[in-house]
Amino acid sequence: MNKVKKDAWEAIADIENNTTIMLGGFGLCGIPENCIAALVKKGVTGLTCISNNAGVDDFGIGLMLQQKQVKKMISSYVGENAEFERQLLSGELEVELIPQGTLAERCRAAGAGIPAFYTPAGVGTEVAEGKEIRVFGDKTYLMEYAFNADFAIVKAWKGDRHGNLVYKDTARNFNPMMASAGKITIAEVEELVEPGELDPNEIHTPGIYVHRIFQGSDYEKRIEQRTVRPKN
Repeated sequence: MNKVKKDAWEAIADIENNTTIMLGGFGLCGIPENCIAALVKKGVTGLTCISNNAGVDDFGIGLMLQQKQVKKMISSYVGENAEFERQLLSGELEVELIPQGTLAERCRAAGAGIPAFYTPAGVGTEVAEGKEIRVFGDKTYLMEYAFNADFAIVKAWKGDRHGNLVYKDTARNFNPMMASAGKITIAEVEELVEPGELDPNEIHTPGIYVHRIFQGSDYEKRIEQRTVRPKN
């Protein structure tokens, strides 16, 4: 099976309107920049996006929000995006805000084939509304369902033609668990190598989870806020 695609445009070519997509990254670290740009260019709409964050106004998922491509955001942090706030307050965008650990576990559970799990996070808050409640021992838990995503789009540092992936530093955040959880997983990498060039002991995502892979380019690797100490 040839998993290698020429570029982002070829990798996301069959993503259609009203699709549910997982997008890896933490803030702006480790986001699939090339695939997001291709989705913006393709102009698909009605998307449900599962991501730790909603990007910023002019970068990441923020670019998709600008074009009104996102119908629903499922996230745990959205504080850097004014357009997101505007669409939320105007009722244009459906939003599900969930605890970050719950978001991570809903991804991991999907990859592990676990349909649902119990967690204490969110008990007694709006997060618990409409959810099954169980008591184990002397503690109350909510039942949360694993995600059901059509596509997972991730970004890695290195990958080989079989789809084995290695992430670098903080980019090893939501990417590995999302890579295992999509019905179709698309990986963009900074460096695409031949099978056997990656140390098996350093592989974070086995190629069995990855359906398409391509070498990306022109990564900006932005950060939301840069804080430096004044010079002495």
